[in-house]
Amino acid sequence: MLTKTDYVEMAKGLSYPSQCLIDGQWVNAASGATFETINPNDGSLLATLPACDAFDVDAAVTSARAAFESGIWSGLHPSERKAVMSKLADLIETNTEELAVMEAIDAGKPITDCLEIDVPETATCIRWHGEAQDKLYDQIAPSASNAVGLIVREPLGVVGAVLPWNFPLMMMAWKIGPALATGNSVIVKPAEQTSRTALRLAELALEAGIPPGVLNVLTGMGPDVGEPLGRHMDVDALTFTGSTEGGRKFLEYAAQSNMKEVCLEMGGKSAAVVLEDAGDIAQIAEIQANAIFWNMGENCTANSRIIAHKSVYDELVAEMAKQAEAMALGDQMDPNTQNGPLVSDEHFEKVSGLVETGKTQGARLVTGGTGAGGLKFQPTVFANVTKDMDIFQQEIFGPVVGITKADSDEEAIALANDSEYGLAATLYTKDLTKAHKYARKLKAGTVGVNAYSEGEISTPFGGFKSSGFGGRDNGIHAHAQYTELKTIWITLDD
Repeated sequence: MLTKTDYVEMAKGLSYPSQCLIDGQWVNAASGATFETINPNDGSLLATLPACDAFDVDAAVTSARAAFESGIWSGLHPSERKAVMSKLADLIETNTEELAVMEAIDAGKPITDCLEIDVPETATCIRWHGEAQDKLYDQIAPSASNAVGLIVREPLGVVGAVLPWNFPLMMMAWKIGPALATGNSVIVKPAEQTSRTALRLAELALEAGIPPGVLNVLTGMGPDVGEPLGRHMDVDALTFTGSTEGGRKFLEYAAQSNMKEVCLEMGGKSAAVVLEDAGDIAQIAEIQANAIFWNMGENCTANSRIIAHKSVYDELVAEMAKQAEAMALGDQMDPNTQNGPLVSDEHFEKVSGLVETGKTQGARLVTGGTGAGGLKFQPTVFANVTKDMDIFQQEIFGPVVGITKADSDEEAIALANDSEYGLAATLYTKDLTKAHKYARKLKAGTVGVNAYSEGEISTPFGGFKSSGFGGRDNGIHAHAQYTELKTIWITLDD
């Protein structure tokens, strides 16, 4: 691995697309409007990008529809789409260091995480969905001898994909991977804070052979680009990862327009449940430190709540404090940095405000609780957290964990489920029966047992309750939300 100096120098020499992509062409916003993106580490200007609006959305939708109807991508044999997507995955891997540096600068993510996780998983996702598509079969329904009932899946058409700022490359891959594999045309709206890697990935897609109009990228603000996409009468589906508030808006947009299909992966307030027989508490604390502090806590599945049986509670609080205090904060370009800056001033203020609310409402601040220079925030541990506190119920989306005491295993499960969210959960027990029993009882889309895990590319990802709606990312199940079932009934009478 290179040094911080190496990565800083590499960043100076990188060339980024600075326009949006419509119909295979790099263009400015029709209005000429622009916005600035900022390095969260030092506040320096990174780029001036097009601030697109409804006019640009119309142009992108027109291009995407024309490409879809032409069959230039949708009409290809699945193996041909697979070949192009495999080439795109190859290009991502070839440009790993470049993409990792871009991602780190834009989002404040530690360069090591970008190199080892974000970029490799982006390539894996694109390759996996491409490989899967020519291995899926339609069905023949049971019928009388004088008829054949075919059950086929067809691409929806034009898909809008609205991305979050915390995992820009990975989330783009999660959306475009299955959408492109199934033959759709896609319009991507990246988060305004982290748009540049989406543009670079689109540039690589063109190089790989994705035809013009099949993949479009529009930069700009949510109300100016996201809402017109959500309301557009010629967009067939909308996939969104972001806040629950934002997800609700897209449901409204769909209902008020053409009833487009909507798939939402939204907020989380994931709980880790540590039962009386959980085992090695120091090891559990190490796992849970990663579960909440990784990526500065800017992760929708972060275990921001720990529900611990009273018999292990005090030990767990002490061990979590040790883990928090050992985290290395610093410049995101330093390979030794474990946590970089939060993504923006606005988000820093949100995290700080909820920490102060936690103290005011009676939680005990064990360690952390303040900024650490610039937009960096100390890993923070609260004890004596009760279910009526804001830090128990609200998504903080920062490196802040609250630990709650439970008198019994049953109470621990009940507390874990006492949330409007249901994205993920973690369960610690040495009892196989309890593992099966309580994993079933936890109301979450993904449950990790004796490990913090979101699964992998082959397993569906999404949530219950206010954490999810309309489908799943990842796995073969993701393909379903970008296709429509059709029955073809053929009568064989002479």
